[in-house]
Amino acid sequence: MEAVLWIVLGVALAIAEAFTASLLIIFFSVGALAAAGAAALGAPLLLQVIVFAIVSGLSVGALRPIVLKHARPALESGETPIGLEAIEGSHGTVLEEVGGDHGMIKIDGEIWRARSFDGIEKYLPGERVRVVKVKGATAIVWRDDLPNI
Repeated sequence: MEAVLWIVLGVALAIAEAFTASLLIIFFSVGALAAAGAAALGAPLLLQVIVFAIVSGLSVGALRPIVLKHARPALESGETPIGLEAIEGSHGTVLEEVGGDHGMIKIDGEIWRARSFDGIEKYLPGERVRVVKVKGATAIVWRDDLPNI
């Protein structure tokens, strides 16, 4: 019966991690599942708690730095950015006036919804802009007054 409780705790912690994305709670979920294994083997409750604490602590201490290292943006890690990360910093041409809540730009042949970074500036068709960041399917842009890099 104790093994089932540990499994339920492990699953609940894994679900909680999905909502927080902190990459911390999941390691306690691993500890709970290890304690469930100890309980299934007939270990007393005190030993189960010790297994939970040790496995959780080792997971956080040993695995979290590795996971966080690989979760860094490509620009920080020196790798070539791909996907949405590659769009940030690129140039675009305004197709439809870009303001604080609407607009269309063209980036490398693709048409993107866009809005101005500060919500006040407006960019007219034909102007060049630089993508500051991407939120969902919308490019947040600013006047392209920087040289090509």
